[in-house]
Amino acid sequence: MDIKEGFAEGKALDIMQTQTTLGFNTKVVGSTNDYSVTAGSDVVVITSGIPRKPGMTREELIGINAGIVKTVAENIIAHSPDAIFVIVSNPMDTMTYLTLKSTGLPKERIIGMGGALDSSRFKTYLSQALGKPQNDIHGMVIGGHGDTTMIPLTRLATYNGLPVSDFLDAAALEKVAADTMVGGATLTKLLGTSAWYAPGASVAYLVDSILNDQKRIIPCSVYLDGEYGESDICIGVPCIIGKAGVEEIVALELNEEEKALFAKVLLR
Repeated sequence: MDIKEGFAEGKALDIMQTQTTLGFNTKVVGSTNDYSVTAGSDVVVITSGIPRKPGMTREELIGINAGIVKTVAENIIAHSPDAIFVIVSNPMDTMTYLTLKSTGLPKERIIGMGGALDSSRFKTYLSQALGKPQNDIHGMVIGGHGDTTMIPLTRLATYNGLPVSDFLDAAALEKVAADTMVGGATLTKLLGTSAWYAPGASVAYLVDSILNDQKRIIPCSVYLDGEYGESDICIGVPCIIGKAGVEEIVALELNEEEKALFAKVLLR
Protein backbone atom coordinates (compact mmCIF):
# COMPACT_ATOMS: atom_id res chain seq x y z
CA MET A 1 0.00 0.00 0.00
CA ASP A 2 1.05 3.57 -0.63
CA ILE A 3 -0.64 6.96 -0.52
CA LYS A 4 0.76 7.84 -3.95
CA GLU A 5 -1.85 7.01 -6.57
CA GLY A 6 -0.85 4.03 -8.71
CA PHE A 7 2.55 3.54 -7.07
CA ALA A 8 1.83 0.33 -5.14
CA GLU A 9 -0.26 -1.03 -8.00
CA GLY A 10 2.62 -0.46 -10.40
CA LYS A 11 5.16 -2.07 -8.07
CA ALA A 12 2.91 -5.11 -7.61
CA LEU A 13 2.42 -5.53 -11.36
CA ASP A 14 6.16 -5.17 -11.97
CA ILE A 15 6.86 -7.92 -9.42
CA MET A 16 4.13 -10.17 -10.87
CA GLN A 17 5.80 -9.95 -14.28
CA THR A 18 8.90 -11.69 -12.85
CA GLN A 19 6.95 -14.87 -11.99
CA THR A 20 7.88 -17.01 -14.97
CA THR A 21 11.50 -15.86 -14.82
CA LEU A 22 11.93 -16.42 -11.08
CA GLY A 23 9.59 -19.38 -10.77
CA PHE A 24 7.10 -18.34 -8.07
CA ASN A 25 3.30 -18.36 -7.96
CA THR A 26 2.63 -15.83 -5.20
CA LYS A 27 -0.12 -13.31 -5.89
CA VAL A 28 1.06 -9.72 -5.34
CA VAL A 29 -1.41 -6.83 -5.27
CA GLY A 30 -1.06 -3.10 -4.71
CA SER A 31 -3.48 -0.54 -3.35
CA THR A 32 -3.77 3.19 -2.77
CA ASN A 33 -5.08 3.72 0.76
CA ASP A 34 -7.68 0.91 0.60
CA TYR A 35 -7.04 -0.84 3.90
CA SER A 36 -9.73 -3.45 3.21
CA VAL A 37 -7.31 -5.33 0.93
CA THR A 38 -5.09 -5.99 3.95
CA ALA A 39 -7.89 -7.72 5.90
CA GLY A 40 -6.90 -10.90 7.72
CA SER A 41 -3.15 -10.27 7.51
CA ASP A 42 -0.87 -12.43 9.65
CA VAL A 43 2.05 -9.98 9.50
CA VAL A 44 2.04 -6.28 8.65
CA VAL A 45 5.21 -4.32 7.88
CA ILE A 46 4.98 -0.56 8.40
CA THR A 47 7.50 1.49 6.43
CA SER A 48 5.29 4.59 6.18
CA GLY A 49 6.75 8.05 6.67
CA ILE A 50 9.33 10.32 5.11
CA PRO A 51 12.84 8.86 4.66
CA ARG A 52 16.06 10.38 5.93
CA LYS A 53 17.98 12.85 3.85
CA PRO A 54 21.73 13.50 4.11
CA GLY A 55 22.61 15.16 7.41
CA MET A 56 19.34 14.21 9.11
CA THR A 57 19.15 12.05 12.21
CA ARG A 58 16.41 9.45 12.58
CA GLU A 59 15.08 11.39 15.56
CA GLU A 60 14.39 14.44 13.38
CA LEU A 61 11.65 12.46 11.62
CA ILE A 62 9.50 11.96 14.71
CA GLY A 63 7.23 14.96 14.32
CA ILE A 64 5.97 13.93 10.88
CA ASN A 65 6.26 10.15 11.02
CA ALA A 66 4.55 9.68 14.40
CA GLY A 67 1.20 10.83 13.03
CA ILE A 68 1.58 8.77 9.86
CA VAL A 69 2.50 5.54 11.67
CA LYS A 70 -0.30 5.95 14.22
CA THR A 71 -2.90 6.40 11.48
CA VAL A 72 -1.62 3.43 9.49
CA ALA A 73 -1.49 1.16 12.55
CA GLU A 74 -5.02 2.03 13.61
CA ASN A 75 -6.41 1.40 10.11
CA ILE A 76 -4.55 -1.91 9.81
CA ILE A 77 -5.70 -3.22 13.20
CA ALA A 78 -9.31 -2.47 12.26
CA HIS A 79 -9.02 -5.03 9.45
CA SER A 80 -6.42 -7.43 10.92
CA PRO A 81 -6.90 -7.60 14.70
CA ASP A 82 -4.63 -10.66 15.03
CA ALA A 83 -1.71 -9.33 12.99
CA ILE A 84 1.90 -9.14 14.14
CA PHE A 85 3.40 -5.72 13.36
CA VAL A 86 6.96 -5.22 12.10
CA ILE A 87 7.99 -1.57 12.38
CA VAL A 88 10.57 -0.08 10.01
CA SER A 89 9.60 3.62 10.07
CA ASN A 90 12.07 5.98 11.74
CA PRO A 91 12.83 6.81 14.47
CA MET A 92 12.19 3.09 14.77
CA ASP A 93 12.41 2.55 18.54
CA THR A 94 10.00 5.43 19.14
CA MET A 95 7.64 4.28 16.37
CA THR A 96 7.62 0.76 17.83
CA TYR A 97 6.62 2.15 21.23
CA LEU A 98 3.99 4.40 19.63
CA THR A 99 2.47 1.48 17.72
CA LEU A 100 2.31 -0.61 20.87
CA LYS A 101 0.58 2.11 22.88
CA SER A 102 -1.79 3.28 20.13
CA THR A 103 -3.03 -0.21 19.20
CA GLY A 104 -3.11 -1.72 22.68
CA LEU A 105 -1.83 -5.01 21.24
CA PRO A 106 0.20 -7.49 23.31
CA LYS A 107 3.88 -6.56 23.35
CA GLU A 108 4.83 -9.85 21.69
CA ARG A 109 3.12 -8.70 18.49
CA ILE A 110 4.99 -5.39 18.00
CA ILE A 111 8.53 -5.78 16.68
CA GLY A 112 10.98 -3.09 15.58
CA MET A 113 13.24 -4.32 12.78
CA GLY A 114 16.33 -2.14 13.42
CA GLY A 115 18.54 -4.62 15.27
CA ALA A 116 18.34 -7.11 12.42
CA LEU A 117 19.56 -4.48 9.94
CA ASP A 118 22.25 -3.10 12.25
CA SER A 119 23.54 -6.62 12.92
CA SER A 120 23.70 -7.30 9.18
CA ARG A 121 25.76 -4.17 8.70
CA PHE A 122 27.96 -5.15 11.66
CA LYS A 123 28.70 -8.53 10.07
CA THR A 124 29.46 -6.84 6.75
CA TYR A 125 32.12 -4.62 8.32
CA LEU A 126 33.54 -7.57 10.29
CA SER A 127 33.74 -9.56 7.06
CA GLN A 128 35.60 -6.76 5.32
CA ALA A 129 38.04 -6.33 8.21
CA LEU A 130 38.67 -10.09 8.45
CA GLY A 131 38.71 -10.77 4.73
CA LYS A 132 36.40 -13.73 5.41
CA PRO A 133 32.93 -14.74 4.13
CA GLN A 134 29.99 -13.08 5.86
CA ASN A 135 28.16 -16.40 6.23
CA ASP A 136 30.92 -17.62 8.56
CA ILE A 137 30.58 -14.59 10.84
CA HIS A 138 28.13 -14.19 13.70
CA GLY A 139 27.53 -11.03 15.66
CA MET A 140 24.78 -8.76 16.89
CA VAL A 141 23.97 -5.16 17.67
CA ILE A 142 21.78 -4.21 20.64
CA GLY A 143 20.61 -0.86 22.00
CA GLY A 144 18.95 1.85 19.94
CA HIS A 145 18.58 2.05 16.18
CA GLY A 146 20.49 5.32 15.99
CA ASP A 147 23.92 6.54 15.00
CA THR A 148 24.94 7.14 18.61
CA THR A 149 22.74 4.65 20.46
CA MET A 150 23.50 1.25 18.93
CA ILE A 151 25.94 -1.13 20.63
CA PRO A 152 27.86 -3.51 18.34
CA LEU A 153 28.87 -6.42 20.60
CA THR A 154 32.41 -6.98 19.32
CA ARG A 155 33.28 -9.09 22.38
CA LEU A 156 30.68 -11.71 21.44
CA ALA A 157 31.24 -11.74 17.66
CA THR A 158 32.69 -14.94 16.21
CA TYR A 159 34.25 -16.28 13.03
CA ASN A 160 33.38 -19.96 12.62
CA GLY A 161 32.93 -20.24 16.39
CA LEU A 162 36.16 -18.44 17.27
CA PRO A 163 36.18 -14.94 18.81
CA VAL A 164 36.91 -12.30 16.17
CA SER A 165 39.30 -10.78 18.70
CA ASP A 166 41.60 -13.71 17.87
CA PHE A 167 41.98 -12.22 14.40
CA LEU A 168 41.48 -8.46 14.85
CA ASP A 169 43.17 -6.13 17.30
CA ALA A 170 41.34 -3.62 19.49
CA ALA A 171 41.84 -0.74 17.03
CA ALA A 172 40.35 -2.75 14.15
CA LEU A 173 37.36 -3.77 16.26
CA GLU A 174 36.78 -0.18 17.33
CA LYS A 175 36.74 0.87 13.67
CA VAL A 176 34.26 -1.90 12.81
CA ALA A 177 31.99 -0.72 15.63
CA ALA A 178 32.29 2.93 14.57
CA ASP A 179 31.54 2.10 10.91
CA THR A 180 28.52 0.04 11.97
CA MET A 181 27.08 2.88 14.02
CA VAL A 182 27.10 5.25 11.05
CA GLY A 183 26.21 2.54 8.55
CA GLY A 184 22.82 4.06 7.77
CA ALA A 185 24.14 7.61 7.61
CA THR A 186 26.91 6.49 5.24
CA LEU A 187 24.36 5.08 2.82
CA THR A 188 22.09 8.12 3.15
CA LYS A 189 25.02 10.35 2.21
CA LEU A 190 25.87 8.19 -0.81
CA LEU A 191 22.31 7.61 -2.04
CA GLY A 192 20.71 10.89 -1.03
CA THR A 193 18.01 9.01 0.89
CA SER A 194 17.56 5.93 3.08
CA ALA A 195 18.79 2.51 1.93
CA TRP A 196 16.54 -0.10 0.27
CA TYR A 197 18.12 -3.51 -0.22
CA ALA A 198 19.60 -4.29 3.19
CA PRO A 199 16.51 -3.03 5.06
CA GLY A 200 14.28 -5.03 2.70
CA ALA A 201 16.33 -8.19 3.19
CA SER A 202 16.28 -7.72 6.97
CA VAL A 203 12.49 -7.35 6.93
CA ALA A 204 12.13 -10.49 4.80
CA TYR A 205 14.43 -12.41 7.17
CA LEU A 206 12.36 -11.34 10.17
CA VAL A 207 8.99 -12.02 8.50
CA ASP A 208 10.19 -15.47 7.39
CA SER A 209 11.08 -16.30 10.99
CA ILE A 210 7.51 -15.39 12.02
CA LEU A 211 5.52 -17.00 9.23
CA ASN A 212 7.57 -20.21 9.12
CA ASP A 213 8.09 -20.39 12.90
CA GLN A 214 11.88 -20.45 12.47
CA LYS A 215 12.53 -19.35 16.06
CA ARG A 216 15.67 -17.50 15.04
CA ILE A 217 17.50 -15.32 17.54
CA ILE A 218 17.25 -11.85 16.01
CA PRO A 219 18.06 -8.53 17.71
CA CYS A 220 14.84 -6.49 17.58
CA SER A 221 13.38 -3.41 19.22
CA VAL A 222 10.81 -4.75 21.68
CA TYR A 223 9.00 -3.60 24.79
CA LEU A 224 10.91 -4.33 27.98
CA ASP A 225 8.99 -5.14 31.14
CA GLY A 226 11.78 -5.81 33.62
CA GLU A 227 14.20 -7.48 31.20
CA TYR A 228 17.70 -6.02 31.35
CA GLY A 229 16.48 -4.12 34.42
CA GLU A 230 14.36 -1.76 32.32
CA SER A 231 10.63 -1.17 31.85
CA ASP A 232 8.26 0.84 29.66
CA ILE A 233 10.68 1.28 26.78
CA CYS A 234 11.28 -0.26 23.34
CA ILE A 235 14.94 -0.99 22.68
CA GLY A 236 17.01 -3.51 20.74
CA VAL A 237 17.75 -6.83 22.46
CA PRO A 238 18.12 -10.39 21.14
CA CYS A 239 14.78 -12.18 20.79
CA ILE A 240 13.53 -15.57 19.66
CA ILE A 241 11.16 -14.80 16.80
CA GLY A 242 8.49 -17.35 15.82
CA LYS A 243 4.85 -17.65 14.84
CA ALA A 244 3.71 -15.85 18.01
CA GLY A 245 6.05 -12.93 17.34
CA VAL A 246 8.47 -12.28 20.18
CA GLU A 247 8.49 -15.68 21.88
CA GLU A 248 11.35 -14.94 24.26
CA ILE A 249 13.73 -12.12 25.11
CA VAL A 250 17.21 -13.60 25.44
CA ALA A 251 19.13 -12.43 28.51
CA LEU A 252 22.76 -11.71 27.57
CA GLU A 253 25.48 -11.65 30.20
CA LEU A 254 26.80 -8.19 29.47
CA ASN A 255 30.11 -7.09 30.95
CA GLU A 256 30.42 -3.84 32.89
CA GLU A 257 31.42 -1.78 29.86
CA GLU A 258 28.48 -3.08 27.84
CA LYS A 259 26.08 -2.50 30.74
CA ALA A 260 27.31 1.09 30.98
CA LEU A 261 26.75 1.63 27.25
CA PHE A 262 23.26 0.14 27.48
CA ALA A 263 22.40 2.39 30.41
CA LYS A 264 23.78 5.41 28.54
CA VAL A 265 21.52 4.64 25.58
CA LEU A 266 18.46 4.65 27.81
CA LEU A 267 19.37 8.07 29.21
CA ARG A 268 19.42 9.69 25.78
